[in-house]
Amino acid sequence: MRAAWVLLAAGAALSAYYVYLPLPGTVSDPWKLMLLDATFRAVQQTCHLIHYLRLSHHLIVLNYLICTFDKLKSVSSEDINITDAVFDGVEVRVFEPPAKGDERLKRSVVYIHGGGWALASARTSLYNNLCRIMAESLNAVVVSVEYRLVPEVCFPEQFHDALRATKHFLQPDVLAEYSVDPSRIAISGDSAGGNLAAAVCQQLSKDEHLTIRPKLQALIYPVLQAFDFNTPSYQQNMNMPVLPRYVMINYWIDYFNGNYDFAHSLLINNHTALDVGQALSFRGRLNWTSLLPSSFKKNYKPVIQTTGKAEIIQEIPALLDVRAVPLLAENETLQLQPKTYILTCENDVLRDDGVMYAKRLENAGVEVTLDHFDDCFHGCMIFTIWPTDFSAGIQTRNSYIKWLDENL
Repeated sequence: MRAAWVLLAAGAALSAYYVYLPLPGTVSDPWKLMLLDATFRAVQQTCHLIHYLRLSHHLIVLNYLICTFDKLKSVSSEDINITDAVFDGVEVRVFEPPAKGDERLKRSVVYIHGGGWALASARTSLYNNLCRIMAESLNAVVVSVEYRLVPEVCFPEQFHDALRATKHFLQPDVLAEYSVDPSRIAISGDSAGGNLAAAVCQQLSKDEHLTIRPKLQALIYPVLQAFDFNTPSYQQNMNMPVLPRYVMINYWIDYFNGNYDFAHSLLINNHTALDVGQALSFRGRLNWTSLLPSSFKKNYKPVIQTTGKAEIIQEIPALLDVRAVPLLAENETLQLQPKTYILTCENDVLRDDGVMYAKRLENAGVEVTLDHFDDCFHGCMIFTIWPTDFSAGIQTRNSYIKWLDENL
């Protein structure tokens, strides 16, 4: 009996050791965040073991587990009509609120989900719930894009899927079919979806043949650059739950179908060293010492290598392709962007991506709202359903929807 109690105590101690992470005192719901992160790490480790045994790609297994436990059937709720459609070969899920009185046209949001270009779905309960609440709160038609994922396809196919679906929806006859006001359309997304939304918005702004363009873009903790993995937020939050730095670097490598052997070189910015000629012309567009406020720079120092590995850019040229890294776009493109909302979280490696994009857009003359949350973490906005319900999720979602309601 005593041995059983010893084993039980040892198991409890090991579990607590695995779960516990030192977190900043400002993080909301810290123990719940630790449990979420521990669960995600355990699942990821299992998936990597399966990958190591060559039974399947770890991302396929991970996404299968996510969608198996979370996928919803395509059914209509009492208040919102939910249907699946295909826009120019791309699957989408459309959320339509009921008509109100003599109202003729509704506003609309094209939403692109996150997940490192490899995980999640427009059909999972997390995004299904978010888009349903958006449709109800805004009385808007929400189009959630089901782009193809890594490893089935890699860059630029996710970008092409999002662009094709959006351009199809912007056609006058399609908007008329869904009773959408062509002057009140936003494009939005979170994390990797924010990356795709920003890239698509830039592409649409340069398309001279388009007669209808988004009125707004709303980017939720977007990932916008792979030039510098040592911005202050990358340094400060390198081990933060949900999205530590090494995980984000691996997402980039997977997105580009690159070599994992480059991971360490990317981490120390060898791919953008001063002797890498392809990167020199972009350096001035991502100088965080001038783009970030002092409250974010703190005492962190830039990590700029004198000599690096030019072969990384040669093998993965997409690291400098603005369709993948919209923060590196030229000023002439930024000047064409619509009114913009960017939500950032203090406890997120991607904080500075959003803040720097906001500053560059402002410098280009674009009206920008930067909505920063000191107590929130990456991914929090979709975590509003039990058992992964966080106060940070409700707080950020409400602020995001409020801005859309006031500006769309």
